Amino acid sequence: MEKIEHTTVTTNGIKMHVASLGSGPVILFLHGFPELWYTWRHQLLSLSSLGYRCVAPDLRGYGDTDAPPSADSYTVLHIVGDLVGLLDSLGVDKVFLVGHDWGAIIAWHFCQLRPDRVNALVNMSVAYRPRHPTVKPVDGMRALFGDEFYICRFQEPGEIEEDFAQIDTANLFKLILGSRNPRPPCIPKEVGFRGLPVPPLPSWLSEDDINYFASKFNHKGFTGALNYYRAWNLSWELTAPWSGVQIQVPVKFIVGDQDLTYHIPGVKEYINNGRFKQDVPFLQEVVVMEGVAHFINQEKPEEISKHIYDFIKKF
Repeated sequence: MEKIEHTTVTTNGIKMHVASLGSGPVILFLHGFPELWYTWRHQLLSLSSLGYRCVAPDLRGYGDTDAPPSADSYTVLHIVGDLVGLLDSLGVDKVFLVGHDWGAIIAWHFCQLRPDRVNALVNMSVAYRPRHPTVKPVDGMRALFGDEFYICRFQEPGEIEEDFAQIDTANLFKLILGSRNPRPPCIPKEVGFRGLPVPPLPSWLSEDDINYFASKFNHKGFTGALNYYRAWNLSWELTAPWSGVQIQVPVKFIVGDQDLTYHIPGVKEYINNGRFKQDVPFLQEVVVMEGVAHFINQEKPEEISKHIYDFIKKF
């Protein structure tokens, strides 16, 4: 881990912290919520040893990267803009893109907006969903799961931050990263995250890992990370010009069969009945890993590194 280089680049009006290792073709790793560059620590070490330059930023609002205060500054256009500026600052024309969770959502949009900058994509956890012509994403989630669904609970500025502040941050990370419940997370206000039982630490996480996440979020706070959810409907409005644009890069998709995203109504059918392939015509592989939950790249690091390598080495 001490070999990993940490730098700061200026892009799209913010300062962005970037962890990188290795030399060769560039792999750009995009983390999810509530994570950091650190979620890719295993892949940085593994894939850099195979001849790649691995680049993992803290995305806007996270870790040691700037966090603009307004939720309106966290649309997918902002985040993709940050990443294009990052590539420009590194002097890199095209990358292999790897995403997980919110990083996967950003990666899908990156490939829609700037396919010219992407060699191939390995995406995890969140399957592509085409933009609905009339239903905003948060509104759709509320209709499906109700007001207690976590994404709906995240919408009111300050409310969930106050809830998070009432639980030890290390325990909050044990709660989130250690969850293996594939059902949609619905958290009543009167219970809150503070009222949920903290599971034992899974074998793939150490106390040091938990403490690294906790220390960064204790310093930064959660608002920047939550603002991705708060800007989601605005992102939907702003991406109207790209409605119907397919993903025109080679894709491999990986999900765990215990991942809550895989159990959202309609997702399994979408992935398995051919519609996913219609929207992502260069989809080459779909991998459903048995017994694996949401934080797949940390839970099964060696397998995920191999899946990434086996796919991108073809290009």
